[in-house]
Amino acid sequence: MNPFDLSGRLAVVTGARRGIGLAVADALAAAGADIVAVSARLEATGSEVEERVRDHGRGFTGHRVDFTDRAAVAGLAARLADGERPVDILVNNAGTIRRAPATQHTDAMWDEVLAVNLSAQFALSREVGRAMVARRRGKIIFTASLLSFQGGVNVPGYTAAKSGLLGLTRALANEWAPHGVNVNAIVPGYISTDNTQALRDDPARHTAILDRIPAGRWGVPGDLAGAAVFLASAAADYVHGAAIPVDGGWLGR
Repeated sequence: MNPFDLSGRLAVVTGARRGIGLAVADALAAAGADIVAVSARLEATGSEVEERVRDHGRGFTGHRVDFTDRAAVAGLAARLADGERPVDILVNNAGTIRRAPATQHTDAMWDEVLAVNLSAQFALSREVGRAMVARRRGKIIFTASLLSFQGGVNVPGYTAAKSGLLGLTRALANEWAPHGVNVNAIVPGYISTDNTQALRDDPARHTAILDRIPAGRWGVPGDLAGAAVFLASAAADYVHGAAIPVDGGWLGR
């Protein structure tokens, strides 16, 4: 058997409308999974993620969810629990960033970033994970960050959330590994997405970042595909609480 084959699996991918989430949903569908895509601005029909998933011949369902709204996140969890099929794979990728020096980083910025990047992800993982634990099977993947390990510049809320996310990955792995549920994280490096547009538009920051990446280039969302499929598959059955960097060598520098 192909240990990377995801045929018959149902994968939920949050933040799936664009960037890393779109690439991950595409990769999981290519590996055989049916996809439930979730995003705050997901189109009702005709989204790029829907087109890519259907091009692979896989089933697709979409949900528009505001991850700052706890009731909306709870509603999503309830809909997933009531679905005809159990969730086999949960990719917690939804995220946002607000850039401002700490002295200008408002409570509203902090609350929004923590809600989307950490609180909503715990709430959804708790509810989906409960069913996985009962079934003694499931894969949960978080999208962490280089700022899970480093402080960053002018992003205190994002750094706090992503640092907490790595701790959450390990905490859930410790609890759920005995029940057959794998909880791990992917650590993207500097990837060309909307979240990094401001850095790429700043010549000094762009050059400073590029000069430190051993691979000599910024990443693209598709660079995360292999790690996502691996962690979602049977090939990773003995991988628990890991944080896998996909960063062009940044953390090893």
